[in-house]
Amino acid sequence: MTTVVPAAPHPGPAPHRAEKDRTLPAWPVTGILLFYPLWWALGLGVLIFPLMAASMLFLLIRRRAAGRPLLLPPGFAWWAIFLVAVVVSIAALGADPAGTVVERAAGRLPAVVYKLAMYVSLTVLLLYAGNLREPELPRRRLVRLLAAMFVVTVLGGLLGMVAGRFEFTSPVEWLLPHGVRSKGFVRSLVHPYAAQIMDLVGGEAPRPAAPWGYTNTWGNNFCLLAGWLLVAAAATASRRKRALAWLCLLVSVAPAVVSLNRGLWIGIGVILLYVSARYVLAGKLWILGALTLAAAAVAVALSATPLGGTVQARLDNGKSNGVRAFLTERALAGFAESPVIGYGGTRNTLGGRNSITVGESSECERCGNFTIGGNGQLWQLLFAHGAVGAAGYLGFFAYGLWRFRHDRSAIGVAGSAALVSSFSAMLWYNSLVTPLAFLVLAYALLWRNSIEGTPA
Repeated sequence: MTTVVPAAPHPGPAPHRAEKDRTLPAWPVTGILLFYPLWWALGLGVLIFPLMAASMLFLLIRRRAAGRPLLLPPGFAWWAIFLVAVVVSIAALGADPAGTVVERAAGRLPAVVYKLAMYVSLTVLLLYAGNLREPELPRRRLVRLLAAMFVVTVLGGLLGMVAGRFEFTSPVEWLLPHGVRSKGFVRSLVHPYAAQIMDLVGGEAPRPAAPWGYTNTWGNNFCLLAGWLLVAAAATASRRKRALAWLCLLVSVAPAVVSLNRGLWIGIGVILLYVSARYVLAGKLWILGALTLAAAAVAVALSATPLGGTVQARLDNGKSNGVRAFLTERALAGFAESPVIGYGGTRNTLGGRNSITVGESSECERCGNFTIGGNGQLWQLLFAHGAVGAAGYLGFFAYGLWRFRHDRSAIGVAGSAALVSSFSAMLWYNSLVTPLAFLVLAYALLWRNSIEGTPA
């Protein structure tokens, strides 16, 4: 059941002012989603989440003071455990596990504070989106905004395909001191670029990343957002809009393949299997025919275009497999050494997986020194926040899957599919920032469906 935090007694202002304060405006949520390409171009990108979270928190506090209670999502106790574990694990920030680069806790603190700020900001986003009511932000409008985010993802993917080396200096980047903006992590936050240039199948090639910063994040968001386009298309009465939605899905195959993102391909398969199972259990056997036709169409597209050769080349070249296995092993070893609270954050390995003599330098910032916990949210949870943090994080989303399992509406199926895909993605993707944002918005839609009691 949804938990309610009762509001404190308040003498209250004039009736018309109190009624105004009880209303939550939708602009903090819609502003993030509707204008995200602008935030990306300005160099704000993921930084827009803590900026908007400050406004959301103020508006939530103001409304509660005006007499309207604050609702907490089902299973929120699990999420609270996770947040507490993130804070408590900071105590282990000065520890140096065997085989990692020695560094003072103060040097690791900025990255940890950044992640904590993002976790808190997305918690506020979850609460705010879940406390909005239909007159304030209709669920269908939120679905359309998420569908638009998928369209933006596809457009960013196409940009990465045709102009892979496109990049520019953002206004925020111009304002930063050179010593700050030249750092790789800071640059990834404020410097817009279309694609990551990598050599995975013989020769450097662009892998779509815009507007999400990294190719892996692009692939993760692709999986989390695709379902909302279908929900929006099914809800519209416009044949033209439905046709455009299906055209967008068809076009999206090209950047999805060119991204060489095996995690994305697996994620799409997981989503299709889950949604098909839900519909079959509901007696809608037509989904099997639709799935067969879709699979046949993709197979024809791959065989009739160069995309099929791209897929085969990626499957034949698993250059990242060894690094991922190495980092997973190190993460589990670190978890065994500090199983309760972890180490408070990630660590850099001494050298690479074959030698400790390679490492970062001014000429090569990413040579060696792999990040333990950087190859998947699950491994980061176990290493950085121990069993307590991992249980809180996983418990929250697992509880959501169980709690909303009877919701057979389009939003219910799409939201649950997003949660399921996140469990698959956490084996190779990290969630901060935008993937987790889209995940909590899916949770908020499921939660609001249960509160409203009727399909959107």
